[in-house]
Amino acid sequence: MLRYAGREQDVNRAITMEKRTARLTLLVDPNKKIAFEKLCALEDVTPSQKIRQFMRDYIEEKLGVDWREEVFNGNDVAD
Repeated sequence: MLRYAGREQDVNRAITMEKRTARLTLLVDPNKKIAFEKLCALEDVTPSQKIRQFMRDYIEEKLGVDWREEVFNGNDVAD
């Protein structure tokens, strides 16, 4: 069972809501990319998993713990 910050139920709900994927292309310094990939490997996560975790944490920081309802129900997020 996946666990994210001890909120198993939230993760299960998020997984069912995150059915579509979108590509995000980033331009980064090659040395930072290498360092990031090495650090991710030490945590046994892929760089994509870590970026998704950063995004979830950032969205929750800005929108609060109930952000999933707002984001996954298609409500507009303030620009």
